[in-house]
Amino acid sequence: MHSLKTKITMLTVWIVVFAVAAVTLLSVMFIRNAERRKSDQLLLLLCETGERNLDYYFNSVEKSVQKVATFAEKDVDGLEADQLERHTERVRDFFEVIANRTNGVLTFYYRIDPTVSDTVRGFWYTNLDGKEFTEHEVTDITLYDTADTTQLVWFTVPKNTGKAIWLPPYITDNLDVRVISYNMPIFWRGRFVGVIGIELDYTTMAEQVESIRLYNNGYAFLTDRDGNLIYHPRIDLAELPAEEIPEKPEGLFSESTFSRYSFEGVEKEAVWLRITNGMRLYVSVPEKETEGDWAALVRNVLIVSGAVLVLAVLLARFFALRITRPLLLLTEAARRANEDDYDFNLSYHRDDELGMLTKSFSRMADHLRVHISDLNKRVYVDALTSVRNKGAFASHIEAMEEKLKEEAPGSTSFGIGVFDCDNLKFINDKFGHDKGDIYLQTAARLICKVFQHSPVFRIGGDEFAVVLQDDDLQNREVLVETFEKASEELNATKENGWEQVSVAIGVAVFNPQTDHSVIDTVRRADKIMYGNKRQGRQTGQ
Repeated sequence: MHSLKTKITMLTVWIVVFAVAAVTLLSVMFIRNAERRKSDQLLLLLCETGERNLDYYFNSVEKSVQKVATFAEKDVDGLEADQLERHTERVRDFFEVIANRTNGVLTFYYRIDPTVSDTVRGFWYTNLDGKEFTEHEVTDITLYDTADTTQLVWFTVPKNTGKAIWLPPYITDNLDVRVISYNMPIFWRGRFVGVIGIELDYTTMAEQVESIRLYNNGYAFLTDRDGNLIYHPRIDLAELPAEEIPEKPEGLFSESTFSRYSFEGVEKEAVWLRITNGMRLYVSVPEKETEGDWAALVRNVLIVSGAVLVLAVLLARFFALRITRPLLLLTEAARRANEDDYDFNLSYHRDDELGMLTKSFSRMADHLRVHISDLNKRVYVDALTSVRNKGAFASHIEAMEEKLKEEAPGSTSFGIGVFDCDNLKFINDKFGHDKGDIYLQTAARLICKVFQHSPVFRIGGDEFAVVLQDDDLQNREVLVETFEKASEELNATKENGWEQVSVAIGVAVFNPQTDHSVIDTVRRADKIMYGNKRQGRQTGQ
């Protein structure tokens, strides 16, 4: 057996080791989390900046197309060939002005539906050299089934949906250029006339995304609504076959703004935001590059913790040498007290520090003997309202469940009442939590006064419950009416909202045919209460 000095020294050492380890661990976690939060904020800031720039770009395109579409729909004066010819000329002149004012426009077009006119086809203008728009031969729409939205999607989708649409990047059949486009249907007196659209140079969008960089290897990329890559600075989507495009990394495509995933064997963290046209903009960076200087800070914490530990061990040994035999008696008494055994007698009464500690410990033990039973009672009492608390309710329900299992089916009869205090948050926010406490205390007193033969519990911040049995169960409807009347009488005498009560009630009686447990009855009472609450009723059966 080790000496008391050794035991106390070892105990102190273990306590210090635990404390130092806990502090060190918490410090490491704090440093790491602080660095991670900083990197997340930086990623989010870059993503927000890129999102605003792309939104501004795409919104300007949408507004340009909408302006032309509005002009076109107002300009249509008939569907005869000569009318449509003059109409398309006017739209072309207006469209060219708008296109020249819009950044990144590669082509603009207005195509007339062949079912509207077999002679007037519309127009298509391109600007491949960046100098000026020139007219280009239009695609022959009659070669396609315009009811099939998988063909000629820039025309068929707006026609069949009647809505404007952003199309993901695609290679134009006639120009062999990668573009994205925004298209709007044109109607005249409810009839589909054609489609107005703008095709944007894919590289303009790509350059904006490419400019977003972070640390040494951080970058941004775009996906569509479903997570399929639209642009990636390190993957040439135009040259790569579809079957060789990497699959979506697990953990990347989620609803959370912040995500962590693995790509090409590198652990990464990313932030994403949705762009106005439905795309997702991601900013990603390797986790190793976000660690910053936290490793050096951790080393310093470990060094200081080691020094503190050594000093603590030396001090523990020094003070252990001064501990004498009487402390063994006190330790034994403490052990027994820790096991709730207070039947002991301490005989050390010298007038020194240990003697004072022994006397204090003896008095404490005497006090605990007297009040231990009272303490057991108070543990189930709500401090604010003095009714039984949620723990007491759980214990009561558990006892009722056991009784329900033991008794014959149909021999048990009880009811559950659930109360919800309205406007507690409003009172707390407007008048302060002290007034909210008064409001809850007033409601609790009123519930106890009316349901005085039933146990009352506070089961939540603003919720109470009662277990109805015997007379209270039989008179439940009268008690509910009495509570409602008492609430009205109380509210009539009080001007301040926190002194009044507004309580929704739901009462359910145990039904052995449908309720398999006490909890089922509680749920039904809660459901009835919320039904009454939604209907604006303060009380209900």
